[in-house]
Amino acid sequence: MGACLGVCSLLSCVSCLCGSAPCLLCGCCPSAKNSTISRLIFTFFLFLGTLVSIIMIIPGVEKELHKLPGFCEGSGSVLGVQTHVDCSSFLGLKAVYRMGFAMAAFFFFFAILMVCVRSSKDPRAAVQNGFWFFKFLLLVGITVGAFYIPDGAFTSVWFYFGVVGSFLFILIQLLLLIDFAHSWSQLWLRNAGESNAKGWYAALCTVTFIFYAASIAAIVLLYIYYTKPEGCTEGKVLISINLILCLIVSAVSILPKIQEAQPHSGLLQASLITLYTIYITWAALANVPMQACNPTLLVRNSTSSATATQPLTTWWDAPSIVGLIIFILCTLFISIRSSDHPEVNKLMLTEESTAGVGGDAVEHGEHRAYDNEQDGVSYNYTFFHLCLLLAALYIMMTLTNWYRPDESLRVLSSPWTAVWVKISSSWAGLLLYLWTLVAPLVLPDRDFS
Repeated sequence: MGACLGVCSLLSCVSCLCGSAPCLLCGCCPSAKNSTISRLIFTFFLFLGTLVSIIMIIPGVEKELHKLPGFCEGSGSVLGVQTHVDCSSFLGLKAVYRMGFAMAAFFFFFAILMVCVRSSKDPRAAVQNGFWFFKFLLLVGITVGAFYIPDGAFTSVWFYFGVVGSFLFILIQLLLLIDFAHSWSQLWLRNAGESNAKGWYAALCTVTFIFYAASIAAIVLLYIYYTKPEGCTEGKVLISINLILCLIVSAVSILPKIQEAQPHSGLLQASLITLYTIYITWAALANVPMQACNPTLLVRNSTSSATATQPLTTWWDAPSIVGLIIFILCTLFISIRSSDHPEVNKLMLTEESTAGVGGDAVEHGEHRAYDNEQDGVSYNYTFFHLCLLLAALYIMMTLTNWYRPDESLRVLSSPWTAVWVKISSSWAGLLLYLWTLVAPLVLPDRDFS
């Protein structure tokens, strides 16, 4: 009897994988919106592809695979059968680019498919919120096909697609960071006002001080390690410009006129934006293609053996690790949360709808996802998939340190393109934050509450 129940339970899970999101929650899970569950599962697909990419570039993976009998070409035979699989063909930088292409193609397909979906009554909404097993097979199929793309100029050309996509995703990161900073400040100030407790103000001041202290320390370290008394003019100029811009936005955020128009505006938001800007500056300087001005410049990385003058290097440098963490947080932020600010919701095309049958599901004690989009979608399906597409390109560039390969994949270089893309994105983010401060004064007739 127990075996029969186990089989029935397994068949139920399989049917859920072929069905809609409501099946995927078990009795121990709280009730959740159908739209939220679908976004989380698509994000899980992205994280899964990222994990595979990370495994493919871990140093020593090919050596370990060669220890498995019959797995790689030249690793021995199993029962007299010799394999002809070249393990180097699906490891290293080439593999990361192909995984990035596969994930980008996957999300681009759904972005096109979901154009103009207005509610869950549209038949395409069922595809968005269900058939997960078949979606997974589609992703696997695209990934396998990507590894059959001839080397040639593919990687060199795809590098520029990654640069453009990463630039746009950094802008999305900055937008989410600005929204998060405003929401954080408003929450703590509201709690301080309602409870009349000075602890909230103390916490606000402490966090702000920590952010500014970390920013100052980082700037000092950038001047020490990425500039020289003579030379390295580019690094000195870029650090100084961003330092000046951060001082400007910090000063503007506490001007009386700004405080009058936006009482919740303050140094907490400015300190968080400053810290992120310094991180972007650090990431940009880590791509300066001059060894004398960039101590973290990687010489090369290939699955092939290195010569004595070209030591093997690892991709686990600090800017990449921080970038990976920010990537995870931002994609989760996109998936599970809508903004407290209507203007941000309009820009990100995400605004939670109160439509649906969620109340009935909760009242009857059903622990499952419920359809909250019968009268209108709570987020733009196409825009969401485009965000994940950009995220896939961003993580592809992050894992390869924004290095540009040649057609042979043996010569890697850190181009000035990566430096200017990152620096220009930091400037765009500072201008965007500055606009959120002065917009109520420039456009007094609009509601920015």
